[in-house]
Amino acid sequence: MSTRPLYLVDASLYIFRAFFSLPDTFTDAEGRPANAVYGFARFLCALLQETRPTHMAVAFDESLTTSYRNEIYPQYKANREKPPIELKQQFSRCRQVAEALGLPCFSHNSYEADDLIGTLGTQFRAHGFDLVIISADKDLTQLLRGSDIIWDYARGQMDIQGVTKKFGVTPAQMIDYLSLTGDAVDNIPGVPGIGPKTAASLLQHFDTLDEIYERLDEIPYLRIRGAKSLRDKLKRHRDDALLARELVTIACDVPLDVNTEDLLWQGPNMPVLEPMFDELRFGPILRRQCRELASGV
Repeated sequence: MSTRPLYLVDASLYIFRAFFSLPDTFTDAEGRPANAVYGFARFLCALLQETRPTHMAVAFDESLTTSYRNEIYPQYKANREKPPIELKQQFSRCRQVAEALGLPCFSHNSYEADDLIGTLGTQFRAHGFDLVIISADKDLTQLLRGSDIIWDYARGQMDIQGVTKKFGVTPAQMIDYLSLTGDAVDNIPGVPGIGPKTAASLLQHFDTLDEIYERLDEIPYLRIRGAKSLRDKLKRHRDDALLARELVTIACDVPLDVNTEDLLWQGPNMPVLEPMFDELRFGPILRRQCRELASGV
């Protein structure tokens, strides 16, 4: 672990997990759903207790349909179902809890949480921080450099070597890897017929997507399954691959006015949290955790 880590939390994943793993019997004082808020708060408290960070930020997605990527490709994420109303009602309260825990929170109408994480990570790496990205999103592996890690909290961590072992490509090649395979989760087509193994084999040989297209005539002679037809697939779907590359590339230049002091974690704001937990009908365990966190900062 870095001696100067910046923890960057991909909020949506853990909000969704909380909603679908906890029963709807969690309700606030007015009977409104609170299971996602409770689960997200529990996750954040556990993360803070384990890491005791100096610098941390939480990135939220504002919408599935307003990203700049939707302007480039209207079908982007069009296959995803809208979140249930019972979950949607809890998004703003999840952010309120994170802020009351003293965590700097970020969202943007035109950029996704990945882009906010990429931008903050790029800025803070220049100040000597290593990144600890709290997420399970393979897209975010493209950001890893040096001693950075991606950590799906409570499920495992990967460093640069771990990414290469799992996917067969380096983090620096992950954009081109996803450009070839596409991403069904985000409705990004890629090159039909090219799966993870073939994409990894191509990039191990050619290194980059651009180099693949510059040397297409070599492909039929490679020891890759279906190599003879692979050249034609790539040639026919070149525009799809280039579109996919534009869509999967994380923007690291979101206009954020942030300095290192802005991401300092100074502990929970108990005068705000206590009445908030009363309203949400949270029990004594989370309150005790928050008090311990407040006293230890």
